[in-house]
Amino acid sequence: PPAKYLLPEVTVLDYGKKCVVIDLDETLVHSSFKPISNADFIVPVEIDGTIHQVYVLKRPHVDEFLQRMGQLFECVLFTASLAKYADPVADLLDRWGVFRARLFRESCVFHRGNYVKDLSRLGRELSKVIIVDNSPASYIFHPENAVPVQSWFDDMTDTELLDLIPFFEGLSQEDDVYSMLHRLCSR
Repeated sequence: PPAKYLLPEVTVLDYGKKCVVIDLDETLVHSSFKPISNADFIVPVEIDGTIHQVYVLKRPHVDEFLQRMGQLFECVLFTASLAKYADPVADLLDRWGVFRARLFRESCVFHRGNYVKDLSRLGRELSKVIIVDNSPASYIFHPENAVPVQSWFDDMTDTELLDLIPFFEGLSQEDDVYSMLHRLCSR
């Protein structure tokens, strides 16, 4: 096993809950260096000594999704983005403190040109870990733990996060995640 796990010990608050690893970009938000007129947030990010404004759009229903997930699971933000961008976005997005931990690019494994989120390094029992991500390359080591979502850019009629809430309510009651995720992926 790795010398050090990516996550701290489970807190008393989350004891017995499954761990849900949630991606940021194109899963919960879409960001752009080009101005977006209806941006929810504008985040200044320093790149090579220059401050750039990053325009961030929230996926529809992300607030309800995060709040409910925080009640049901131990939630972890895991993004292949850099912390200097993702941290301020997460501060603005997660007003409720849903994310118990935040993992960034340096916590990914670089594998065949992609940043992979290796769930075995979390320090959680894999039968109780779920990853929500729009990029299959991110969970290539653990596809059986994934809840795939469509990449989101700017469709304000999108309901995918809202539609997933009942599924996760059921999943939170299961002993292990595999049978229900297997049914989801074989639909």
